[in-house]
Amino acid sequence: MSEKYAFIEAEHATVAADAACAPSITQICSWLQVSRSGFYEWRSRPDSAAAKRRQELKLLITKAFEDSDGTYGYRRIALQLARWGIRAGLELVRALMRELGLVACQPRPWRPSTTQQGQAGRSPTLLPVTSARPRPGRKWSAILPTSRRGKDGFISLPSLTARHARSPGGRWAITTRHR
Repeated sequence: MSEKYAFIEAEHATVAADAACAPSITQICSWLQVSRSGFYEWRSRPDSAAAKRRQELKLLITKAFEDSDGTYGYRRIALQLARWGIRAGLELVRALMRELGLVACQPRPWRPSTTQQGQAGRSPTLLPVTSARPRPGRKWSAILPTSRRGKDGFISLPSLTARHARSPGGRWAITTRHR
């Protein structure tokens, strides 16, 4: 019912400037089939305790969101409110953030790069290609150059036997199940 009353008040406020053709509150109430006395009683009623608390929470959520430069989502904001000594559930914080239109800007997760930036075309193979197959039981190992976030380094693969490195399908594979 309060949605209808809020609609009546908003509609009357927008058309009040054009008083010549504006419908009266009585007409709007009759169109929406609500009582005029109920509308005026709703308008004069003070806000409930829950509505006041939600307004205070909205202010605190906005402050926490702005303090984090727009990166905190509803979980972190709820934790920040808990640090401030304010109890609010996750779903309440989530709903209020949605009402306020606050959307967290999360940075993209870091993923390892498989090619060097600026390379065009086919990427080079990292393992040396040899035509000779290692004999069964003979151990071999590889040291691969790598770059992680601009830091150069090397990955050392443990020595594997040809028996463990060869997959049943005839393709070469690296397995972690070696002895």
